[in-house]
Amino acid sequence: MIKSWLVIGIVAILVAFGLGRLNTAEGYRWFNRQRRPTWLTFEGLIPVIWTVILICGVWSAYNVWEAAPVNNPPWGLMALYLLLEVAIMLYTPSMFWFKNLRAGTIVGAAGWVLGLILAILVYPVSSTATWLLVPYLLWSPIGTYVTWVMEGLN
Repeated sequence: MIKSWLVIGIVAILVAFGLGRLNTAEGYRWFNRQRRPTWLTFEGLIPVIWTVILICGVWSAYNVWEAAPVNNPPWGLMALYLLLEVAIMLYTPSMFWFKNLRAGTIVGAAGWVLGLILAILVYPVSSTATWLLVPYLLWSPIGTYVTWVMEGLN
């Protein structure tokens, strides 16, 4: 029997790398030419922050899977975790495709709403899983706000 943490982790990695391939060199060049707020001094930490958030998300999904009754697997919640990761991973490609920061703002805000709904739904199954979603719920509005401010600058 394959361990649940392994399956959840592999799916998360496949989604992240699969959707990450949608980014284009032209999109990167466009994004790098965008003006940023002067207070955005932590941009170099953003990949580390997202790595921690995605690990917490995988760990959260694992907690939900393990806490659920064996005779009633939480497939619906796993689908929401998958949808949340898709939303997270589409943030950058959506801006790159449309060359539009508003697309990122919309995807970021929609992802936060989805993350909040997921956190509320998983709480009865595992409070630990909910707490593991808190880093995303705290960071996502910051990233969305930065994108919104950048939109006004460009």
